[in-house]
Amino acid sequence: MTMKFKLMTVIAAAAGMAFAEGDVDTESDAVAEAAEKLVQADAKRNENKAMFKPLPICRLVNGLVEVKKPLANEWIKAEEGRYYPLGTTYRTREGGKLEVSFGPSSTVIISGDASFSTRPEKLGVYKRTIVLGHGELTLDLARNIPEGAVTVVAPGFTVKNPAGNSVYKYSPVVNGDGDEAMIKCVTGSLLVEGMHFTIPAMHAADGIKIRTSQDKLNTFLYGISGDYVVKLDQGDKTRQEFNDDGTMRTVVEKGFLDWNLSPQTKVRIGRMMPSLGERMSVTMMTFDATGELKNNFAYTEGRAEVNSGELVAASKDEKEKLAAAAREAAKEAEAGEGKNESEDEGDSDEEDSASDESEE
Repeated sequence: MTMKFKLMTVIAAAAGMAFAEGDVDTESDAVAEAAEKLVQADAKRNENKAMFKPLPICRLVNGLVEVKKPLANEWIKAEEGRYYPLGTTYRTREGGKLEVSFGPSSTVIISGDASFSTRPEKLGVYKRTIVLGHGELTLDLARNIPEGAVTVVAPGFTVKNPAGNSVYKYSPVVNGDGDEAMIKCVTGSLLVEGMHFTIPAMHAADGIKIRTSQDKLNTFLYGISGDYVVKLDQGDKTRQEFNDDGTMRTVVEKGFLDWNLSPQTKVRIGRMMPSLGERMSVTMMTFDATGELKNNFAYTEGRAEVNSGELVAASKDEKEKLAAAAREAAKEAEAGEGKNESEDEGDSDEEDSASDESEE
């Protein structure tokens, strides 16, 4: 269906509604809005189409490089200059190197012991999704690549809108539990999303390590290089607001904490599913470069009334004052008990003396 035919269809439908309802101005606005959306969508599609070839091509194959096509069970030797369908898995071994080109300015590079795969897409859909396998992967993209054109995924996170050069080191199994990924933005920018956290923008020289447990109940974010903001989900919160008539109403809104992730700082996200019900409980803690706890809160998803708010951690000075006060209180308690014991002994001696006198 051509763009012109789509526009004619929308205009005809909207015009029919206008005659039926008699509101020509309103329907004219609707026609203009619908036509504008179609024009933008088609322009976006053509923009992405210019970035990608219909199929990825092995632009460089050096050493031991293998591919496994969709639905295939066996690995076969990769051939330089050959196109492979979307959904293919690629791997290098024993010092091999592979460059896969998606288009004029989008290349994936792996070498050594590494692998990745692409996701199948419907015919005419011009976007590419890279699924991390293992090892190191370099993504070299144009700085002006359209948003949503390329995505990088792993079980614990999704990288969206990468532009420029970025490097990914991925280990699917670490110490028998969960995965670990190192993401570094070399040039350009990228966005990272995960369960209960978002990094709106990483720029040149920014790096992060993401550790996810196999059951997805724990996520750790470690600052490696640079300084950037991580938006942490604080759950639903309530606030009071005035209505037009002066009455009060309760508004439920989602809360977020902006935490600056820099070298040696970290975030711990813990999750737990209840034995009854389906609402996940979440705990969130942030730590500065010295390892001191800075933020601590917990909540239940979708339950504003089950939200701890910020549990402020005591500073080192406050902790020392509390410890000193506790020691003083303990000493006073001991002194008081000793005094009471001596008084009890005195009373007992007087009672014995009185008893002796009465007997005489």
